[in-house]
Formats: sequence, C-alpha cells, structure tokens
Amino acid sequence: MGAEEAEKKMTKRIEVARAPAPLEEYVKHFDPLFGKSNQRDGFRRYIEGLLLPSERHKTLTGLVNCEPIVGAQLPGAQALQWFLSEADWDERQIQESRLQLLREDPTTAPTSKGVLVIDETGDRKDGGRQDGSCRQAIFGKAGQG
Repeated sequence: MGAEEAEKKMTKRIEVARAPAPLEEYVKHFDPLFGKSNQRDGFRRYIEGLLLPSERHKTLTGLVNCEPIVGAQLPGAQALQWFLSEADWDERQIQESRLQLLREDPTTAPTSKGVLVIDETGDRKDGGRQDGSCRQAIFGKAGQG
C-alpha cells in the first residue's frame, strides 16, 4: 500500500478550539507531538493560562481563570489537571520543538552579536526577604525578583 493510500485510510484529526490568533500560530507547531485532541486542547489552554495577565499565582485555578477551591471542580480546571498530571506527552519533545522554533526565527535566533534569553523566573515576588530573591530589572524596572 502506497503512502497516498495509507493517508486516505487514516482517520481525520479531530479539530480543537483554537487559541487566540497569535497564540494559535505558535501552538499549532506542537500539534504533531500530541496524539489526542484533548491533549492538543489542554496544551492550548495551558499556554493561554500562562500568558494571561494575572495578579494571582500561576496555580491550576489561576491558569483557567477561576476562583480557588470552588473553581477547581469546574470542567476547565479538571481538564487542565488531567493534561498536566495524567496525559501522555513528552516535555523533552516540547522543549526541543520550542527551541527549534526560536532558532529558526531570525528575530530570536542566536547571532554573533548575542542571544535572546527568556527567563520565566522573572515574576515579581512580594515581601522583603525570600530565598533566591534579589534586586533585578524586570521589564526595565528594578524590583524584587
């Protein structure tokens, strides 16, 4: 059986709810790494939640933008909990794909002049003294981080 015949016999992938336009353009690159539609949807909701402007910590309920405790029982929170703790996906493959995308894009690829460093640990911290905390520039402002 040729490749064309095999492709005809394959089941069409189930579509998932799209993320907002700029985010969808990014996350669709990772679709081949997820075999199931609920995994692809969970990845979209997870990345979307990480990028939401939120004063709350990035907890499960914060990621799905619902209230703690009561909101944890909602379907969106339960689906994200399943994706993060039970779904079968390889975080190393996600990291490899993410880095490949960064290297292929001329605006983020390393050059002889330097490299873009993305440090997700730059969230502001409250309080005067915390382990691993020191003054640093966060988006051009000096602050505790």
